[in-house]
Parts: sequence; structure tokens; C-alpha cells
Amino acid sequence: MTTPPSFRPASWLPGGHAQTIWPRFIPQAMPTLVRERLDTPDGDFVDIDWLPRQAAQPLVLLFHGLEGSSGSHYAKALMHALAARRWNGAVVHARGCSGEPNRLLRAYHSGDSAELDWLLPRVVPRNEGRPVYAVGVSLGGNVLCKWLGEQGQAASKWLTAAASVCAPVDLGAAGRALDEGFNRVYTQYFLRTMKPRALLKAQRFPGLLDEAAIAACNSIRAFDDAVTSQIHGFRDADDYWTRCASRPLLKAVRTPLLLLQALNDPMVPAWSLATPDLLSSDVRPEYTAQGGHVGYVSGAPKGRLNWLPQRVLHFFETGA
Repeated sequence: MTTPPSFRPASWLPGGHAQTIWPRFIPQAMPTLVRERLDTPDGDFVDIDWLPRQAAQPLVLLFHGLEGSSGSHYAKALMHALAARRWNGAVVHARGCSGEPNRLLRAYHSGDSAELDWLLPRVVPRNEGRPVYAVGVSLGGNVLCKWLGEQGQAASKWLTAAASVCAPVDLGAAGRALDEGFNRVYTQYFLRTMKPRALLKAQRFPGLLDEAAIAACNSIRAFDDAVTSQIHGFRDADDYWTRCASRPLLKAVRTPLLLLQALNDPMVPAWSLATPDLLSSDVRPEYTAQGGHVGYVSGAPKGRLNWLPQRVLHFFETGA
């Protein structure tokens, strides 16, 4: 069994905030992707962006983070790495994140494991018995971990292995962290797209959301109180955060899972990460000292983003 590649952070990019922000400034070409639209059982749709099909090769499904897409830096990096290996790959867009509003009031959220319940049986069989892997990033990582814990041994019917990257497994801790100090910069970045989308839903579905409350949102808690919890059946932000956190379910995971986190992630406090006693024997925790939130920049200026896909694919290939 080969040794996993160790992360060597860019020495010129110190600190969790710099490592989180800089990847957005590293030029990456958009890989060639083909879009497919799947109709959901409840009358909505999900868009999936696929690499060109490779016969008899493994498939890696990527579930992106909050307000992410196939244009996110980590999605481009992973898809390029898969294309270089001639593996199959796809970015599964959460509802409303593919550039077109979804049809229903319902959107997406950090605990939406039900989405995987209907999607995986429709996608996995297409790979004709070859291994299928999943990568969840940030919010998508929490969804994936939650689903794996809920499914237990049954998850292995659909996935050979999985990787979670910088997932807020304690949603309450991450939600509160985003509303403190410099992290409010990230909150405003997210809200600049989340609020207009929510206001559009309020107008399309009159009387179901409080437009004034949405317009006044200036924190993640306020948004989850006014929007996320209200359209997905939770009492408020605290109820949503508590019921959707994946950390209590990691003990029930029965599929090989790489749990990759950076201890200097500004959005996911190190103290909130899962300790060994909370993990099943199928979960491999890897908590790096550096990396920021889905940053993992290495090399000389302007930096490279190749370590993260290399680490994840090494785990899928070797189990280490």
C-alpha cells in the first residue's frame, strides 16, 4: 500500500483566511463538461455536469458546497484530475445552483440526504458495475456524511468509497463561526446570491416567506431562521443545525470514508471536529494543520490546487 501524498502548504500564503480565499484567484480552465437534467420525483430538476464518458472506468460524483457549482475551483481541479486519469466524473448541482432557478419552493440544505436517496439509484447503475465514488465538499460533505451514517451497510450498494472535505459536521458550530469576526466577509459573500434567490422564491410563492425578514438578513443564522428552516420543515436555525449535523452519525458509517479537514479552517472550528471515539472503523480522519476552508494551496506563486484531488483519488485507489 503506497503512502498518501502529504500536504505541503504554500509558504507564501500564511493563515487559514489567506489559504481559503486565494484559490479563487488561481487561473484554471473549465474542463469540457456535458450537462444532463434529471427530473426529480417531486416535479423539480437537478442538473449534472459530466466529463465525456470513458468506457469501463470508475466514476467520481462531486457534491459541492454552499452556493457552489461546476465552476467552483475545487470542482475544476477534481474534474481535470479525473480527465487526466481517464476516469469518469460528474458535478451534481444542488437545486437552484446550476444557473437556473429550480421549480419548487424547496431549495437545498446541509442535511438533504433524501436527495441522494433518489439520485444515486438513477446514476450509479449507468457505470455498469465499475466502482463509483463520491466526494462531498463543505455543505456537500455534511450531506454525504449524513447519508452514509443513515444508510449504514446499505450505502455500499451504491458507493465503493467516499471522501468528505472540510465538512461542517457540527452545523451549529460552523453557523455561529460564520457570523463572527472576519468570517462575516464569507457570510456576506454567500448572502449576495442567497438573498436574491430567496426573495425570488418569496415572490413566486406569495405568503410563504417573509420578504422583509429576508431583505434584513445579515447573518447565516438570520437566513437559516427566515428561509432555510421555513421551507424545509424545521422550527428555526437551531433546530435545522441540530437535526442535520452529521457528526452524531459518523459512528454508523460502514463505507470507507476519508474525513479530510484543516485545523486552521476559519469556517469549521477545530474544536467542533469529530474525535476518534465518534468515528466508526470505516472512517479515516485526516486533520491537516494547514489548508484553510477547501483551500489546500501548494507550490510557488501563483500556487497550485492539485494536492486535494490527488489525495482524494489516492484514497479511492488504495484505501489509504
